[in-house]
Amino acid sequence: SHPPLCPPGIKCGGVLSAPSGNFSSPNFPGLYPYETECTWLIVVAEGSSVVLSFSHFELEYHDACAYDYLQVYNGAARDRGNLLGTFCGHSPPPPFSSAWHVMAVVFRSDRHVAKHGFAAAYRKDACGGQLTGLSGEITSPRYPESYPNDAECRWSIGGASGGGPLTLVFADFQMEGGQGCGFDYVALFDGPTVTAPRLGRYCGSARPPRTISSTPHLLIIFKSDFNIGGRGFKAHFYSAGECQEVFTTIKGNFSSPQYPDFYPNNLKCQWSIQLPPGYRVKVFFLDMELEGRSSLTGGCDYDNLSAFDGGTENGSLLGQWCGRESLAPVTSRSNRLLLVLHTDRNTAKRGFSISYVGVVPMNVSCTRTDFHIQIPVQSLAQLERNRIYLGTPSCAAQVAGRNFKIHTRFDTCGTESQRRNNTSVIVSTLYIDFSVGDQEDIHQYEVQCEPKRKEASVTLIAGPDPSRLSQAENLVDAQQREGEAMDAHEIKSQDTSDIVFISICILAGLLMVIAVVGLVLL
Repeated sequence: SHPPLCPPGIKCGGVLSAPSGNFSSPNFPGLYPYETECTWLIVVAEGSSVVLSFSHFELEYHDACAYDYLQVYNGAARDRGNLLGTFCGHSPPPPFSSAWHVMAVVFRSDRHVAKHGFAAAYRKDACGGQLTGLSGEITSPRYPESYPNDAECRWSIGGASGGGPLTLVFADFQMEGGQGCGFDYVALFDGPTVTAPRLGRYCGSARPPRTISSTPHLLIIFKSDFNIGGRGFKAHFYSAGECQEVFTTIKGNFSSPQYPDFYPNNLKCQWSIQLPPGYRVKVFFLDMELEGRSSLTGGCDYDNLSAFDGGTENGSLLGQWCGRESLAPVTSRSNRLLLVLHTDRNTAKRGFSISYVGVVPMNVSCTRTDFHIQIPVQSLAQLERNRIYLGTPSCAAQVAGRNFKIHTRFDTCGTESQRRNNTSVIVSTLYIDFSVGDQEDIHQYEVQCEPKRKEASVTLIAGPDPSRLSQAENLVDAQQREGEAMDAHEIKSQDTSDIVFISICILAGLLMVIAVVGLVLL
């Protein structure tokens, strides 16, 4: 028999706020109606999580669940960063625990093929949960107040698409001690269940060591007995590789987790760039789209990307960004820079793509006639001197003591005179060739001198290809200069050709006069 079209006013979805309850698809156990969409928002006491399970499940099947489907969200519905899964067919979804006190379930049917639908039950859980994000924070119940007696919590971390091994770091730890940790304890397992290898069992007041799983799953169990408690614990986890990286190479690039797909919610990711002493770090923003600014404060209160000088969050803030912005490059004042991405519980976006290049430490000075450039050899220890040159390869650096040195007159090495801001300046390009094998990697610095003041400056104009914007600007300038040079060249050519043409005309006139005079004389 055909099910009815969903009539207006059918009981479907709603807010479920009791500590436990049941809900099902419309008409269950009969066939659900066509063209139906229902959303259930489950809200339990703050500090608790929601445990969701399915006793019956039968929806129309499709490989990608494109027809009829059920979706489960951590938190408010319809936010891709919170999606725990999309389900259809006859295989029931696994039990879910939310990461906080809100969970949403969305059911949708199309206009063809109806089945019997689903029946689900939920309950409030004091602690624990299923955490599928790439990073997050967990705490014992009531932390930092004393945890309750006779508690047992399970946090199952992992299952994010593309997730790698997980790292767990305890920021605070204080529990009842005891030989063998038989009373209160935290146990860690290298997988989704207690049958996985145990990574450790901890109690007392010593913080457990940093733990790294060998799989994309980690199970954390917290248990307390009938007496004597403590403050409990606070721990952070992150998926190595996508959300927590350290870079030590002179150039590199990275992006937000799952870029260009939407990043997960509830993240704290860190990218640390650590270069040799003397270097500075220049960061280029190739693409960025985060959740926008708060309409109340105008600040980046929801999701944001921050840059800190010096490699820690205690360093000076170089900038904080959100929304969809086209950003100018940022340069650190030291050889270390830390980028931190914070995302909140809802509204995920595409994220960002970033590249960086190390700015080579150098000393550039000038006189009224010469450039002087010095670079510490240890900064470019792996390079031969002929890989560092001004203007042309024939103007390569010399080694003098601990420095590469270039000392040239303005009339050599590709220097040219330009007017900038109504001032005459001498400009050239310093090339540092980091290429290895077939991988071309030539960094370019513009060196500039104002001879009257004997003031010199240097600017990174083109690092590796990520700095497309700078290269493009540089290219435009170069093309304009070439165009101006071409115009001048054409004007000179035109002047020359006019002179030749006039000369030929005069010569022809003279020849005609001579010929006429000759005829008259004859």
